[in-house]
Amino acid sequence: MLRRLSILFLAMLWLQPAAAQATATPGPGPQELMQKAAQQLLDALEADREGFRKEPKRVNVLVDQILLPHFDTQYSAQLVLGTHWRAATADQRKRFIDAFYHSLLNKYGAALAGFTSDRMTILPFRGDLSTGRATVKTEVTTDDGTRVPVTYSMRATPQGWKAWDVTVEGISYVKNFRVDIGAEVDQRGLDAVIARLEAEAKD
Repeated sequence: MLRRLSILFLAMLWLQPAAAQATATPGPGPQELMQKAAQQLLDALEADREGFRKEPKRVNVLVDQILLPHFDTQYSAQLVLGTHWRAATADQRKRFIDAFYHSLLNKYGAALAGFTSDRMTILPFRGDLSTGRATVKTEVTTDDGTRVPVTYSMRATPQGWKAWDVTVEGISYVKNFRVDIGAEVDQRGLDAVIARLEAEAKD
């Protein structure tokens, strides 16, 4: 499952805390937001496809420029740490947020060099935006042709619609990492986990 996230996670994942109702939310709706960001990423990749394939880490710059503004790294890290977040110091929280994001970017970002428009289909939206919550369903095609259902849970914020979780084939991104990292923190301690993530981010 985590291997499949190599074309899913950074391709369209954003996490943001809950806030205002949809009626006060500026900018495009949840489905339009996803389409716009995906198209921006695709346009940038197509501009130098071969160059990105030769130097995969250049994709990280695109992710920072195009996707990171829609990605609430603090809330993501808080959800993943779960109960350990409350016990963490301010310095530990800051280091974990940065290390976790860059570790994921390093691990999955290079796969975006092969991301093309025919790999993702956004399905017709169903829901009531006035509730301030929305579920956007998509399908992503993997290298072997498998069609993978990917669902984004979104909330309205003062800055626009943001996703707070992504579910791939019934498995929640937040819950999956929370279980793994939570168990590691229990066994090794938060500082050791942060050190591992920081090392992975540098590889």
